[in-house]
Amino acid sequence: MQGMSTATVTVLPGAQHARLREVFERQRETALRLRTSTAAQRVAKLKKLRDAIFSNTDAWYAAAHADFKKPAGEVDLAELLPIALELNDSIAHVARWMKPVKVPTPLVMAGTSGQLKYEPKGRCLILSPWNYPVNLTFVPLVSCIAAGNTAILKPSEMTPNLSAAMAKLVKEVFSEDEVALFEGDASTAQALLELPFDHIFFTGSPAIGKVVMAAAAKHLATVTLELGGKSPTIVDASADVDLAAQNVIWGKCANAGQTCIAPDHVYVHQKVYEKFVTKCRAALEKAFGTKDEMSPHYARIVNARHTARLKGLLDDAKAKGAKVLAGDRVSEKDNFIAPTLLEGAPEEARIMQEEIFGPLLPLIPYTDLTEVLARINADPKPLALYVFAKNEDVVNRVLDETSSGGAVVNHSLVQYLHHGLPFGGVNNSGHGSAHGFFGFKAFSHERAVVKAELKIAAKLLGAGEIPPAARKALQKVWKLV
Repeated sequence: MQGMSTATVTVLPGAQHARLREVFERQRETALRLRTSTAAQRVAKLKKLRDAIFSNTDAWYAAAHADFKKPAGEVDLAELLPIALELNDSIAHVARWMKPVKVPTPLVMAGTSGQLKYEPKGRCLILSPWNYPVNLTFVPLVSCIAAGNTAILKPSEMTPNLSAAMAKLVKEVFSEDEVALFEGDASTAQALLELPFDHIFFTGSPAIGKVVMAAAAKHLATVTLELGGKSPTIVDASADVDLAAQNVIWGKCANAGQTCIAPDHVYVHQKVYEKFVTKCRAALEKAFGTKDEMSPHYARIVNARHTARLKGLLDDAKAKGAKVLAGDRVSEKDNFIAPTLLEGAPEEARIMQEEIFGPLLPLIPYTDLTEVLARINADPKPLALYVFAKNEDVVNRVLDETSSGGAVVNHSLVQYLHHGLPFGGVNNSGHGSAHGFFGFKAFSHERAVVKAELKIAAKLLGAGEIPPAARKALQKVWKLV
């Protein structure tokens, strides 16, 4: 096992854990100093990070391919583009975000002024997953730096080549008393969670999110949890079926389905069901051909354990009566699972109960939207919900009668790139928001500041018993409520 990523030698777990505690303590003084950092100083660090990330993109392509044959095009679109957007947005706007915000003065507070002051939370921990390691490590780091904090990063051990590439970059760009990256297995993450961080940003599964939240509670640390869930898709009878099929297949097959906001299963109106199946098959053929095992545009499953899990979901569904409409090719040796369309998977099948997180797509024909909405509402609230429809009444009904972290009409996955909107889950799919100003807020404390005129402050402090005239004035206030 490698130790801290800023070193090049193997470090035993105990020594590494002592090392991370040492770095954590060193970051305390830096965090205090950064409270007074200027917008120009933060922008300079962001620009330095941007230059380092994009100066050698070939290294990212090579590492992503070595870890799970992620195509270069997907690295561009899903790893590097979100970072570029986040960096450019923060660089352009952090000076404005940092400015105190004046708030209206209520009548009872006449003679005072109030404002919100955004201050850094302090020492932050960013725990990132394996499916989009570069994106989901550096995007929150951008927000963390923009808000004026220090950070310790812990990427997943499942993508060691990308973790090593990130470690090299962090060492080159930052002093470890400001930003440090530790590699290691779950024991490293557990050791970090024992430390009293001021804020923890975690991206991963709901199950581990509960562990992170429990650990944070011991120190009353704030948390941002970007989790997942079974994100449903609805294809209405009024939908553009060509558009729906293309977008669903793209959203499901990107990164071999290993995406937290990927369409998990699709409810398709009976009137367009056969057409939708035909269009999905055509989209798969166009994207991957008949020999998708050889396609350079299709990633592999991250490791043998996850491949076996997905094969188990597929086998269980077929054993319980699901029919394969396309795909159904598995190579455990190569961690390959073909994009697979299924119909007729019963509710008790594991694939209908667990988050799939892979290229298996159950299709469910329906005639009554009420029943579909009831099924969606019976499950935990998902991270994303997709609806394809031209009928605005249908769209509005779906949005009004369901709850999800985010929702997209007539597309999939693109909500992640919209920096004018918060990205995050709700309940089981996450807590808090990220991206743009919302990411800046996640790593900031909104401090309430009230300033009183000196004469008024003196009167309030020396008033003693409230005079009758003042009491009548107060009574008028609450009579207006």
